[in-house]
Amino acid sequence: MNDAVQPEWLANHVPNKRMGNPAWTKGVSGNPAGRAPGFRTPQQKLLKRMVDEGGEILDAVLANAKAGDPASAALILNLIIPTLRAQSQTVQFELDTSLPLSDQLAQVAVAVAAGLVAPDIGHQISAILSNLATVRSSENLEERILILEARAVNR
Repeated sequence: MNDAVQPEWLANHVPNKRMGNPAWTKGVSGNPAGRAPGFRTPQQKLLKRMVDEGGEILDAVLANAKAGDPASAALILNLIIPTLRAQSQTVQFELDTSLPLSDQLAQVAVAVAAGLVAPDIGHQISAILSNLATVRSSENLEERILILEARAVNR
């Protein structure tokens, strides 16, 4: 099926069978001696020192924390106790889920305006409803495409 005509200027071309750098031979190291035994990069040296002396540093920080040093105490407590995250309170207001999503969003806005729902919580609820609208739109579009494809096959 390939009826391509080779141009005249390419008639004597022989492709290179070796890929990569032709100066390199497969399976032969450019540095046969390799890295010297025991060689360590500066990062490896620093890491080894931190591991070797870490226990002493921890003991000193703990002793300072016990002696009343607030910075040491904060350091230790921040590592032990996870950071607390803000948690939203549950809210209760009338939301008629049988209505169209635009009307549901209006109900959320009315609840925020009336002080029944905090503005940040109203925003979160609105985002959830918007995401739901996007999902429903995608589902409806998929269903319509399937119907159109079925009609095209049946013709």
